[in-house]
Amino acid sequence: MKRNFNIILLVFTLISTTISLNACKFGDKNNEQTAEGDDHDDDDHDEESTFAEITPAQMEAVGIKLGSLETKNLTANITVNGFLRVPNQNKADITALYGGVIKNLRVELGQRVSKGQVVATIENPQFVQLQEEYITTASRITQAEQELTRQQELNEGNAGALRNLQNAKAELTTLRTRRASLRQQILLMGINPDQVNDSNLRNILNVTSPVSGIVSQVYTKVGSYVDVSSPIAEIIDNSQLHLDLQIFEKDLPKIKVGQVVDFTLTNNPSKVYQAKVFNIGSSFQSESRTIAVHSTIQGDKTGLIDGMNITAALSIGDVASTAVPDAAIVEADGKFYIFIQVDAKAEEPHVHVEGEEHDHEEEDDHADEANGDHEGALSFERIEVAKDVSYMGYTGITPVKEIPKNTKIVISGGFFINAKLNDAGEEGHAH
Repeated sequence: MKRNFNIILLVFTLISTTISLNACKFGDKNNEQTAEGDDHDDDDHDEESTFAEITPAQMEAVGIKLGSLETKNLTANITVNGFLRVPNQNKADITALYGGVIKNLRVELGQRVSKGQVVATIENPQFVQLQEEYITTASRITQAEQELTRQQELNEGNAGALRNLQNAKAELTTLRTRRASLRQQILLMGINPDQVNDSNLRNILNVTSPVSGIVSQVYTKVGSYVDVSSPIAEIIDNSQLHLDLQIFEKDLPKIKVGQVVDFTLTNNPSKVYQAKVFNIGSSFQSESRTIAVHSTIQGDKTGLIDGMNITAALSIGDVASTAVPDAAIVEADGKFYIFIQVDAKAEEPHVHVEGEEHDHEEEDDHADEANGDHEGALSFERIEVAKDVSYMGYTGITPVKEIPKNTKIVISGGFFINAKLNDAGEEGHAH
């Protein structure tokens, strides 16, 4: 009897243990499925779509244009600042060699003048006095020459004193020297000494430009008194315009004589000019700690004026690269993207769960409505890229994933597609 009881107790214990183990396994399996389901939901929730559909109407409205990836020899360059400068030998101040009152001013700012052109007239009574003295000195020289001849004749006949002959020679020499001095002064006044006589004495003198160029400054006005230390105007010859670049020490080894420089005016970046390096400085600028590199302007100088600030790019080598127009690159959250055209994404088939009721008619209605709204729409995928060298409107790129050959890319209007992706992402998170 006791033996039978032990056997029954052992069987009961084995059955209880088996039931407990199965219950634990079933519970663990449910927990794993629950956890997997939660993880899957989180992943689906966090994943951000990189695809967007754009209708032809939208593309036309915002100016979305398609193009292709290109391979270009982009030029690596460094960007520096500088300014335009005319050498001092091509600048001139117009001054009067004699003081006087401005009678007439014939130039204005920005006006082009030629060398020798009259830019102003000045008036001073002293001009008449110089001409008068020149005429008088010429008459006195004639008298002195006659006196010298007379004294020489007397001295030859032992009838005159030697002192008188010496005085006559000295007087003639003095008068001739004075006449030569007056002649040069009258020439500097712009008057022909040979035409000076008592019937055409002039009290107004012409002031002419010493060089050809553009009037950059006018310092005086009609009625003002000017002298040698008072310039009337400044003339600049822009034909010898130079470009002075400010190069930092770290970039100096990349600069060589003969190097081509592309530059634009800071206030007008639409037009590109060219220059060529002809001299590299050997000392630092005191304040900026930069080194001056001098370049000559090549070709058209229209619109360039002494003192203008410029931004320049110096070529330091050619780099072959896959390139897109600058406008094709979209920046978002500190990253750079381009959009490529892809085949329309096939809708994922709906998985029927046992026990779930479906309204197939309602689903078909929704599908027809969606197809009507997006008829003819193009699909685009956002691809992250790394930017390389930029030059003349193109930028080299390195995509993070391979892009198939002959793929169409968005070269203009990518910002609209990116905005649509962001809006779609926000709506998805809101749900």
